[in-house]
Amino acid sequence: MILFVYGTLLDAGVLTRVGGEAGLARRLRPARLDGWRRVVLRGTPYPTLLPAAGAVVAGAVLRVGAAAFARLCAYEGSAYGLVPVRVVTARGGLRARCWIAPPWRADRARGWP
Repeated sequence: MILFVYGTLLDAGVLTRVGGEAGLARRLRPARLDGWRRVVLRGTPYPTLLPAAGAVVAGAVLRVGAAAFARLCAYEGSAYGLVPVRVVTARGGLRARCWIAPPWRADRARGWP
């Protein structure tokens, strides 16, 4: 499974702890997601994405196995759904999956650092 991550999972410590695999963070590869913007998930300190023409979200892609994927899904929780996206990497376009909350859960007025 190829994932696009754009928030707390970009932090090597968080990714290693919740993914359960040492070295998982070394597999992160820079990527961007065009046509989306990062905002705060209402009522949390975490981000989500909203469609936005002309916007770009910087993040990373990561290939994970079944065990790490299951742990990451548990970490992301029920607030997010796994959505297919097309990201751009140094090697070109790539299909990935990304956790995005339903738009009604997004705080449109608050960008996420």
